[in-house]
Amino acid sequence: MSFDAAALANRVTRPLRAYDPGHDLPALRKRFGPVLAELGSNETVLGPSPQAIAAIESALPEVFRYPDPQGGALKQALAERLGVERAGIALGNGSHELLMLLAQCFADEQSSVVFSQFGFAVFPIATAAAGATAICVKALAPDHPSAPYGHDLDALAAAVRVDTRLVYLANPNNPTGTWFSDAELAAFLGNVPESTLVVVDEAYQEFVDAAGAGGALGLRKHFPNLVVTRTFSKAYALAGLRIGYLLADPSVVAVLERLRESFNVNSLALAAAAAALGDTAHLERVCRWTREERAWLAAELAGRGYRVLPSQTNFLLVDLGEDAAGLQDRLFERGVIVRPMAGYGLAHTLRISLGTRAENERLLAALP
Repeated sequence: MSFDAAALANRVTRPLRAYDPGHDLPALRKRFGPVLAELGSNETVLGPSPQAIAAIESALPEVFRYPDPQGGALKQALAERLGVERAGIALGNGSHELLMLLAQCFADEQSSVVFSQFGFAVFPIATAAAGATAICVKALAPDHPSAPYGHDLDALAAAVRVDTRLVYLANPNNPTGTWFSDAELAAFLGNVPESTLVVVDEAYQEFVDAAGAGGALGLRKHFPNLVVTRTFSKAYALAGLRIGYLLADPSVVAVLERLRESFNVNSLALAAAAAALGDTAHLERVCRWTREERAWLAAELAGRGYRVLPSQTNFLLVDLGEDAAGLQDRLFERGVIVRPMAGYGLAHTLRISLGTRAENERLLAALP
């Protein structure tokens, strides 16, 4: 009889399933070569700041040394840029790690966690890993005029219980691309008790140009239970280095420090992120290009009869109204990789990341 460690897994881990990263891209790169259009991972194809690349090269001779365990230089740069106190910043191996760490530190088997249907996949995983009760709130209707499949903030607030320790929100949301305004968030926070941490994941915030959606940071002084997570993976194009950050009341960060892994952010990531943060001209160019390409591709797809949902991210969600597997397979065979959303319960949709103009045109050419 073969050994199977699954039988030894604890009660919390046993029912979990591994995160699905999508296609085996290294193998597909070998199969398709330079004609492969990678439009499934929400990466920024313009690449990182040249200053970030230079910082990586400068840091390479010191890789035999451990990185700064506190990430002091990057925290100071973030504090100055964002107008926050350094003690209220935590760094993570991507914002994914921080979202998981919040549940590890604040949720348990005696508490509940609230999040939205069609919200970011990490939210239910973090909840389950902590052994907490998951309260998944039905999303807005698919025909909602401004946020189809988006967060229903009123219903989310109503779902909060006495034992709710965390509410996870994503603004804009992955995979729907939908968003809510700062005023809507403020009203939501006013309806949630201070004993519940409200976590707003703003991984795509830099791309937002919608009126009244400047981000949650301005609300922190009024709501100490507000936690904001962001990442250098999207607009800063440092996905391969895995670095994100969290902004919260210093007391929240102090609790996270009790479980944060030592040296959880590597020295190359720390150097690159600090340099990227300082290159505002590159960030502005990336965001301007993203908004223009997003509008162009959305118009092209709509012109071909596809329903394209509103987006404030670097991807578009296309609603086919029927199972999208057939179209996804057609694109795959032509070397165009998009992300099917069946795992989110949206089997009739495809998430399409913005590629280069050439990649986006290959996508359009491969569509029926």
